[in-house]
Amino acid sequence: MPDLLLELFSEEIPARMQSRAAQDLMRLVTGHMVDNGLTYSGGQAFATPRRLTLTLADLPAETPDTVEERKGPRTDAPEKALDGFLRSTGLTRDDLEARDDKKGQVWFATIRKPGRAAEAVIAEAVEHAIRNFPWPKSMRWGAGSLRWVRPLHSILCILSDEAGARTVPLSVDGIEAGNTTRGHRFHAPDPFVVTSFDDYVQKLEVAHVVLDPADRAGRIEADAKNLAFAAGLEVVEDKGLLAEVAGLVEWPVTLMGEIGADFLDLPPEVLRTSMKEHQKFFSVRNPKTDRIERFITVANTQTPDDGATILAGNQKVLTARLSDAKFFWENDLRTVERGGMEALAEPLANVTFHAKLGTQAERIARIEALAREIAPAVGADPDAAALAARIAKADLTSEMVYEFPELQGTMGKYYALKAGLPENVAEACETHYAPLGPSDDVPSEPVAVAVALADKIDMLTGFWAIDEKPTGSKDPYALRRAALGVIRIVLEGRSRIGFGKSALTGTRYHHSRRIQRAVDVAQRHVNEYVKRGTTDENADANLVGTRGSLIDLEAAIANGSEANDFETELRSNLLSFIADRLKVHLRDEGIRHDVIQACFDLGGQDDLVLLVNRVRALQTFLGTEDGGNLLTAYRRASNIVAAEEKKDGVEFSPDLADPKFANQAEETALFQALDTAEPAIADALGDEDFPAAMTHMAALRAPIDAFFDKVTVNTDNDIQRRNRLCLLARIRKAMAQVAVWDAIEG
Repeated sequence: MPDLLLELFSEEIPARMQSRAAQDLMRLVTGHMVDNGLTYSGGQAFATPRRLTLTLADLPAETPDTVEERKGPRTDAPEKALDGFLRSTGLTRDDLEARDDKKGQVWFATIRKPGRAAEAVIAEAVEHAIRNFPWPKSMRWGAGSLRWVRPLHSILCILSDEAGARTVPLSVDGIEAGNTTRGHRFHAPDPFVVTSFDDYVQKLEVAHVVLDPADRAGRIEADAKNLAFAAGLEVVEDKGLLAEVAGLVEWPVTLMGEIGADFLDLPPEVLRTSMKEHQKFFSVRNPKTDRIERFITVANTQTPDDGATILAGNQKVLTARLSDAKFFWENDLRTVERGGMEALAEPLANVTFHAKLGTQAERIARIEALAREIAPAVGADPDAAALAARIAKADLTSEMVYEFPELQGTMGKYYALKAGLPENVAEACETHYAPLGPSDDVPSEPVAVAVALADKIDMLTGFWAIDEKPTGSKDPYALRRAALGVIRIVLEGRSRIGFGKSALTGTRYHHSRRIQRAVDVAQRHVNEYVKRGTTDENADANLVGTRGSLIDLEAAIANGSEANDFETELRSNLLSFIADRLKVHLRDEGIRHDVIQACFDLGGQDDLVLLVNRVRALQTFLGTEDGGNLLTAYRRASNIVAAEEKKDGVEFSPDLADPKFANQAEETALFQALDTAEPAIADALGDEDFPAAMTHMAALRAPIDAFFDKVTVNTDNDIQRRNRLCLLARIRKAMAQVAVWDAIEG
C-alpha cells in the first residue's frame, strides 16, 4: 500500500503559527480523505520556517465501492416532491423501488457509487486544505486569488511504494504539484527530487534542513548547554523561547556571546527580559554569583569564521538595548533615592484604573485597608501589610516597567530593597500578582499573602459593584483568574479568613462612591440648566426631585440600611461566583460539583478552608454504603413530609415530635438514636471535625432503615401520624446540620 508525502513550500512562516499549522494541515487533509472513503494507518505533520509537511502511511489504491439506501417521498406524493428527490439522488423513476411503510408506500433509492482512485481523492483533499487553511493572518500576492500566510512557491505531492514514486496530479492557482523541493535558502537553494518520506528527510538533512521541530529544539538545547558548561556556566531554562527559536531556523547553529561589563550589575530579570523580547537570546548564568554574564544566540547559517561576524553584530545591537535598560534603571533608582517608594508611586494619583472605580491611587488605598484587615488572619503584621500594599504597585510608573510591562512586581521588589524596606515588604511587591496561571506558585510569606488577597478581593468587589461581571467566555478584567487566585492562596496556605467579611471594606467604599457619582451627575445637570438660564418648569421640577431623592438616599446610607442591602446582595453574588470557581478548581481532585453545592448552600460558607474540609468529608461519606443508604433514607423522609404537608396544608415541625406517642420499638429506637446523634453531630461540627460528624450521622442509618421497614407513617391514628411525620422532619433537621442534601444528585 502506498504512502503519501505532501510538502507546501513557501516564504517564512511566523514561528508562533507553525505548530498549529502542522496540526491544521493534518486535520484538513485527512478529514477530507476519510469523509470520501480514503483511509490510512498513521501519519505525522511537521513544520519548518519555510515548509509544512505531511506524511500518511498505507493508503489504499482506491476507495471502496459504496451502496447507500435513501428513503424518498410517498408514492402518491406530488410530482414536484418526486422530481426533487430524483435530482438529489441522480437516478430516474425506473431506478426507484416502492416499499410498504407505516403510512403507505414510499419510494426508496439505492445509490451505488464505484470506488475512486486514491490520487483523485488526495488531489481534492490537498486543494480543499490549501484554499480553506485557517491562518490567523494571510495574504495574496501577484495576480492570483490564493491566500496563504506568505507566498506559496511549490507543492510536493507523491505516492510511493515498492514500485517507486508517482506524482499526484494537482494544480492550485497555477502551482503544479511535483516531486521536487529545495533545501536551506543559502546552503542548498537548488531543487532536488525525492522518492519517499525517508528519502525526503535524509536529503533535507544533507541540504541543511532539520525537518522535525522537536529535533531542532533538542539540538539547540544540547549545544547551548555544552557551550555554557565548557565556560563553567549554565543556561537559564526557557521552554517557550526554545520552541520559538526552533521555529526561526531550519539549520540551527548555536553561538555564545558576552555581555558588556557595564551591564552585569543590572537585575538578572532585566537582562533576561531584554535579551528574550528584543533578540530571542537565551540567558547564561554564573551559578556562583547568580548573575547573567553571557548569552546564547541561534543562527540559521554556518559561516567561515564560525559565527564571529554574527556574534559581533548581535553584541553591538545588544549593547544598544542594554544601554537603554541601564538608563531606565538608573533613572528609577534616582527617583527612589530622592523620595523613596512614595515618590515612585506619586504619579498613580493621575492614572485612571477604571472610569467607575477611580484612580490607581484610590485603588491602592482600598487594598491597603483590606490588607490591614486580612493580615491578622494570615499571620502577618498589619502595619507591614499596609505598608506593602501602599507601595506594591509603585513600579507601575517606573521607566523600566513602561518599557517591559512583564517586569511589574519584579522591579517593585528591587526598588523596595533599594529604598531600605524590609525583605517581606519587597517580596509582597513581587508576588502579590501571583498566581497568574494554574502552574504558578502562590505567595507564602504572610505579608505577601495579605496583599495578594487584598488585591484580588478589591478587583472582585469593585467590578461586581459596578456590574462588570464575566459573561460567557468574556472576562476582560480576568475576574475568574482573580477568584481562582483567592481560592488557591487560601487553600494552599490554609488561611482561615472569611471572604465575605474581608470584602466589606471594599464594598462599602464602592457603594459610597457609586452614590457620590450619582449626586455629581445630578449636580452637573443642575449647573448646566442654571448656566443656560432655562425656564422649563418641568425640567426644573425633575432636577429638584432628583436631587431630593439623592439626598434621601444619602441619609439612608448614613443610617446603614441602603449600604447593608447593597453589601448583602454583593456578598451573596460574589460567594456564588467563588463557589463556581471552587468547583472548577476541585474538579481535578474528583470532587463532585453537587457535593460542593450541598455544603455551600448551608449559607455563611465564606471560610474556604472550612468549606473544602466539609466537602471532602461529605464526599468520602457518600462513597460508603452507609452514606449512600442514608441519602436514600433522607430523600424518602423528605419526600413523605413534603407530600403530606402539601396535602394537609400544614408544616410538620421537628420540635413537635414526642417520644411518648411512639408505640413501636423501631419508632422508640429512632427517637433515641436522634437524641444521641443530634448533639454529637453539632459538637463535631463545632470542633470542625467533619469526619466525626459523618460517623455520628452514619449511626442513624440502621434505626432509620428499621423504622421504614416496620412502621407505617400514614396510619389511621391522626395523633400517631402527625407525630411520625414530625419525627421524619426531625431526621431532615438533624442531617441538614451537615449539608443541604436536596442539592446532591443521583
